[in-house]
Amino acid sequence: MSKQIGIPSRLLLAAAAAAFVLTWSSGFIIAKIGTETAPVLTVLVWRFLVVGGLLLVGMAVLRLRSAPAAMPPWRDIRPHLTIGLFAQVGYVLPIYLAVAAGVSSGTTALIDAVQPLVVATLVGPILGLRVRAAQWLGLVLGALGVVLIVAADASGSVSPTPAYLLPLVSLASLVTATFLQQRTTSRLGIFATMAIHAAVALVAVTLLGALTGALIPPASLTFWVTTVLIAVFPTLTAYALYWYLLRRLGITALNALLYLVAPTTAVAGALLFGEPFTLATLLGLVLGGAAVALVIAPPRGAAFAVGGSRESAGARQPARGTSR
Repeated sequence: MSKQIGIPSRLLLAAAAAAFVLTWSSGFIIAKIGTETAPVLTVLVWRFLVVGGLLLVGMAVLRLRSAPAAMPPWRDIRPHLTIGLFAQVGYVLPIYLAVAAGVSSGTTALIDAVQPLVVATLVGPILGLRVRAAQWLGLVLGALGVVLIVAADASGSVSPTPAYLLPLVSLASLVTATFLQQRTTSRLGIFATMAIHAAVALVAVTLLGALTGALIPPASLTFWVTTVLIAVFPTLTAYALYWYLLRRLGITALNALLYLVAPTTAVAGALLFGEPFTLATLLGLVLGGAAVALVIAPPRGAAFAVGGSRESAGARQPARGTSR
């Protein structure tokens, strides 16, 4: 009897990629709603408290279903203290500050959309991985699509100019976290990595919240609903999928998926908040899809394998057994 090879893996990766784009995009939309009900630090403090609680429940369930796991060694935990600080606090806090300042959800997605070109530019010198000519073409097309979307969005925005610098801080933090993750030899699993990242983020935002008097949550149902949604989708689900796809697809292919975040967020922002959706936005969506197809497609003549290319195979080695 013949055995099918590759098809289940391709379907699984396609589903994971689609879920990643949707959940990652949801973070910008829910952030807009959440920051209208409470100060940014209040939202983030309770976001990470809920995340921590859910992770504790998950750990308890795992302990009931299997033998208790040994505490990871400090050498595996230590790198993730820094990675978590960049991936959670350095990435999320500027996004929320930008949204609270009036930058639209579509424009805040710029940080994800620009990241692929930054990563592709640095991936060779830092990680010694190759970016193919077709991938470069896809990255450039995706960047062009993002420029169209952001230009159309910014033209109708009344947010203060300095607020547009905040997404660049998020961009730098996420790129830093991604490269640190790729270079680490830590052998933590996805669940343990997320727990460490959430703990680091909770400590950091709680200290900031205490210093600014932003720890007390409002008595608002909308606040608590958005807090739980933020914890489940853009935090737990999207971050788990980010690290999973980083191992399976490789750094260049994963970052190409981020090109779809800005168009997806722009569409959702137009439907939910009446944010501008123009012909430029539609063209940006088309270019983003073409960019992902070019970057993720395996080289001509190469059989499909999980990980997709020589680049992803090389990228997976240092990140083996890890989770963002």
